[in-house]
Amino acid sequence: MKFTTFSQDIFNEAINAYHVTDNVDTPISNPYEAGTIEHDLYLKAWIDTVQWHFEDIIRDPNINPVDAVVLKRRIDKSNQDRTDLVERIDSYFLTKYHEVEPQADATINTESPAWAIDRLCILNLKIYHMKEQAQRADASADHRERCAQKLAVLLEQQKDLSQAIDTLLDDIASGCKFMKVYKQMKMYNDKDTNPVLYKQK
Repeated sequence: MKFTTFSQDIFNEAINAYHVTDNVDTPISNPYEAGTIEHDLYLKAWIDTVQWHFEDIIRDPNINPVDAVVLKRRIDKSNQDRTDLVERIDSYFLTKYHEVEPQADATINTESPAWAIDRLCILNLKIYHMKEQAQRADASADHRERCAQKLAVLLEQQKDLSQAIDTLLDDIASGCKFMKVYKQMKMYNDKDTNPVLYKQK
């Protein structure tokens, strides 16, 4: 089975599980063993799904400002958790392909496998929610049609991105490509590099 097919099965499992309650405070119940790639893929999709709904909530024009600040902090933490998890998934690929000897003319990709997988996970979320809009009984026929057209584009993008990721993984496995991982080094979350934080010391 291609890695993207395997991944998307797990992504959709997590997305569907979240929408049983459709509540950002629902605790995760990850069915996979900690330390496995399955566990991390499920966690990735759960984090992304919760954050998707955080982003919906914070755009409420009537949100209480105090609640908005609390929610912004939760979004910040979610973004950091997502980044840390993507880097952990890249560690999985580094371990998997560590014995592969790159060919003399091997090239590097513009992004690492896990960051491409990150985009695929977000795409699955877009597809879930666009499909929901295309089938909304309380929406106009025009709205449903516009969303159905967007859904068709997203599904094509999903197919293309999946093929590109699987090709990249095949190329890394064969030595045609090699991977490097650069940590994101987010400065605004670091009390030693964010001037607003370190000047308060």
